[in-house]
Amino acid sequence: MGERPRLSKGELEVARRLWELGEGTVRQVHAAFGADRAIDFTTVQTYLRRLAKKGYVRTWLTGRTRVYAPLVKSKTVISETVDDLVERLFGGETLPLVRHLIEDRGIGEEELGELRRLIDRLEEDSHDSGR
Repeated sequence: MGERPRLSKGELEVARRLWELGEGTVRQVHAAFGADRAIDFTTVQTYLRRLAKKGYVRTWLTGRTRVYAPLVKSKTVISETVDDLVERLFGGETLPLVRHLIEDRGIGEEELGELRRLIDRLEEDSHDSGR
């Protein structure tokens, strides 16, 4: 399959709710937003239709009700979105993005430990592949 069109902020927000549900109707996806996020029912419906048209979700009828389900995994969309961001903002260099995230957003003690373990694992893998 060719490259899918990028998702807008609203489309991504609706896609996240659909990923959480696994599948759902417009009403179910709309309800998944809860009271913390006011979003119109017809807006959710429009975004789901766009997601289907762009190839991110599949759709079928159950009786007279349209059901939506993800075609693309969240991990894939995250990877494609971050890759695009790194390419456009940082010329393909990842370190400036990591530096920005750590310096501007901060990093907690637990996250710092996780980052150290990741670096250690990457160094081990690098040494193992060099043998």
